[in-house]
Amino acid sequence: MVELKRCDWVNTDPLYIAYHDEEWGKPLTDGVKLFELLMLEGMQAGLSWYTVLKKREGFREAFDGFDPEKIVLYGEDKVEELMQNAEIVRNRLKIKGVITNAQVYQQICREEEGGFSGYLWSFIGGKPVVNQWKNRAEVPATTPESDQMSKALKRKGMKFVGSTICYAFMQASGMVDDHALDCFCRSTRLPLRVERSLALNG
Repeated sequence: MVELKRCDWVNTDPLYIAYHDEEWGKPLTDGVKLFELLMLEGMQAGLSWYTVLKKREGFREAFDGFDPEKIVLYGEDKVEELMQNAEIVRNRLKIKGVITNAQVYQQICREEEGGFSGYLWSFIGGKPVVNQWKNRAEVPATTPESDQMSKALKRKGMKFVGSTICYAFMQASGMVDDHALDCFCRSTRLPLRVERSLALNG
């Protein structure tokens, strides 16, 4: 059997392999799912994604499936309950940040065309960008697009949405395809800059 080539950041844990093969880099457009992913990326700050991924089901249960409509109702009693939950990352600032961010989510849904999903996807023009990195060392930690997303979300009041977090979120949600050139999950689409060129010349 021919062994499938994967990005070299994937370890041997079946959970991590499944995440890479089935989720990472696949375009995600559901607003609540995008909210969940962005919140989990924020929880990763100072940790590894692998650590957060292993706790993801615990996070989902603790935060009511990351339903913003429920999270905005959390009070101090709920914060204290979450601080005692060993199934999640017990960081008070991050937990409170999720509550604040749920409020901003509602605001964006009210004010922005296309809701939360449309708003976030607008930072990369509404369709995935396919990159051409030869190796992991070439992959940036931030981009002008992640800088713009971060600044815009911070202006609206969101917490734990620095540019590095936003770029990791863009990679995970499929806004950018940063799978290695030899990874079997890599998109076969042309890079966005090539598509634009063809459109202009076509």
